[in-house]
Amino acid sequence: MDRQRVTSGTEWESSVGYSRAVRAGSQIHVSGTTATDENGDVVGVGDPHAQTVRALEIIEDALAEAGASIEDVVRTRIYVTDIDDWGAIGEAHGEFFGDVRPAASMVEVQRLIDPDHLVEIEAVAIVGDD
Repeated sequence: MDRQRVTSGTEWESSVGYSRAVRAGSQIHVSGTTATDENGDVVGVGDPHAQTVRALEIIEDALAEAGASIEDVVRTRIYVTDIDDWGAIGEAHGEFFGDVRPAASMVEVQRLIDPDHLVEIEAVAIVGDD
């Protein structure tokens, strides 16, 4: 089976050994994505809604590069450092997926890789197998 790797070009991908997303056949799996800018700086420090929007924008771009869109997403997993932020995070998720309504989980975790990250999101999409 052919594999298409999508890279964001960060140093971590090669040193840790992962891709932003991988398309294998009709499935596209997007790695855990946080709210960072092109320099690797955290976007929306202290703002869970803004961080969710930024992470989903990065996911949307990765999906597009792999030949998919938000409408093709069937599953999201949202890791949060404070479950009390669920409303703001859920609102942002709904802005992207309100009509798509993928299966979703939101789980509180002790921390993420950067203390300023409040949200990390994974996504799975299914498209026609070209």
